[in-house]
Amino acid sequence: MKALNHRQAQDASLAFSHLARGDAAAALAIARPLAAEAEGAPDAQHLLALSLLASGDADAATVAFEAALRLAPGQPAIFANYGRGLRRFGRRIEAGEVWQRMALALPGDSTARLEAGLADLEAGRLEAALAHLREAVRLAPAVPRAWHALGNALREADRLAEADDAFHRAIALDPRNPLLWANLGGVLRLRGRSDAAIEAYAQARACGADDPVVREAEVGALIDALRFDLAFERAESLVADHPEHFGGHTTLAELRWEYGPDAGRDSALTPFREAVARRPDSRELALSLVSLLLETHQAGEALERLQRLRREADHPTLVAMQANALQALGRHDEAAAAYAEADGALGATDVHFANAYVRHLLTAGEWAAAARRAEAALAIAPEHQETWAYLATAWRLTQDPREDWLCGFDRFVELMPVDVPRGFASMPAFLDALREGLDALHQARNEPVRQSVRGGSQTPGRLFGRADARIAALEAALTATIERFIARLPKDETHPFLRRAARSVRYTGSWSVKLWQSGRHANHFHSEGWMSSAFYVALPPSVAAGGDAGALQLGQPPVELGLDLPPRRIIHPHEGHLALFPSYLWHGTVPFDDEAPRITVAFDMLPKA
Repeated sequence: MKALNHRQAQDASLAFSHLARGDAAAALAIARPLAAEAEGAPDAQHLLALSLLASGDADAATVAFEAALRLAPGQPAIFANYGRGLRRFGRRIEAGEVWQRMALALPGDSTARLEAGLADLEAGRLEAALAHLREAVRLAPAVPRAWHALGNALREADRLAEADDAFHRAIALDPRNPLLWANLGGVLRLRGRSDAAIEAYAQARACGADDPVVREAEVGALIDALRFDLAFERAESLVADHPEHFGGHTTLAELRWEYGPDAGRDSALTPFREAVARRPDSRELALSLVSLLLETHQAGEALERLQRLRREADHPTLVAMQANALQALGRHDEAAAAYAEADGALGATDVHFANAYVRHLLTAGEWAAAARRAEAALAIAPEHQETWAYLATAWRLTQDPREDWLCGFDRFVELMPVDVPRGFASMPAFLDALREGLDALHQARNEPVRQSVRGGSQTPGRLFGRADARIAALEAALTATIERFIARLPKDETHPFLRRAARSVRYTGSWSVKLWQSGRHANHFHSEGWMSSAFYVALPPSVAAGGDAGALQLGQPPVELGLDLPPRRIIHPHEGHLALFPSYLWHGTVPFDDEAPRITVAFDMLPKA
């Protein structure tokens, strides 16, 4: 490795001083001839690369960085400046490759491990990211950024207890960092610890965080903790302070819809409409209102707003949303034209659009085309539960035997008794105690916007993880039952449900539903799960008697598709029993007439590595 001579070193020092002052042109005027004169010196090539970066020429800088690394392949400063420079120009994939090379060349360098882990995390290589980041905190345990990155990766992997610990370690090193407190709050919410999450968000605000996303999350934690008065106050303050933040308006509208004095009424969205009227140039705000209108079955107003937005500035996403509105209004021919118009831009890359198109084709009676399009959509997202749900329906309509292979209503669906949770004398005694705890959580006045409940309430936030011994005892008993069920499943590496089975599960969501008289679940699937469930806590007399009232029905697509297909299987529930089934199976319930409510605990699961 060739070193610079005394005069060359002085020139390099002058060029670096120009870079420090922001004078890239002066630095480059020195660096170019120096690099040509001392082409075998890595310091000269490194200086040229930095000068080119400062001048905005990332391509030429890349050539110079590579030349420097050929001359000094183990030089950490060259690697680090190379990676940071590419990232500054938005070339994140290339930057990640540089950090990966640095980690291989310098396995004991904590910065290399940290940056390689962040690159892996951004690229979705979760296990590789965790390996790099665990090594980064081992090598540099006093660096809060490394613990912060590890916490983010662990949260992404749904290893929430470990993420909690990583964020606490980062906070111990950097206690005034508002982002650390906010991220800790997010993990605590996911763990069902809403009171602790509220405190974490309060600390984030005390450290100077006024980010509307953080404030929106704090409102969510207040709802989880049943502190509705304060949730309303904070939500209204959020939209007043950040009128352009669409998430705050959506949160306030959903809070009013579910818990407000005008719960479930059209007027719950009135403040959102007024905000859009005050900010006619905010398309994000307008589109968020349209999405909420579609979710609350107000497709006529959604269509009117979409037509105005398209006249102002058209986009394929607007066309797709208009197709969805037309479909909801039963204007199928117009919807077909809109789906076809958006297909060229979105059909091969957007799985949500692809599934909406499949749904339209099923409604239109084009069942073979629906099957073909669903199979193509699986190339975009092979584990997408909605696609498998529609494909099962298309195969059923075309009498394809793969429907039975996929759905396995007699093989992959089971109603199982759950052992009496530890600490209780009997299942009835446990259910009485559990119901008392759940009743305190069911405070909604109307069904949630984005769920299947019709005529009932759903508990906010995550149920599992709440500071309630009854819920903890239930979770332990359910896990044992689920593991027995999984152990009996057949092996099939070609099957979308069976190939993912592991010895146990982790819970991705958990809640309780209380259906009121005439309440039901609309037929639906679960997008966040691999396997889903219903544990029966309390059943009205007509349901407990064993008739179809209040029964769980599987395999019947939603009524909106207009297919008039009967269920493939009906399960008559029993208190203290657990129903298990693949998350992509259509499932819903039959209404019942009793005044007594039907109470369940439900949850989604993913295989536990």
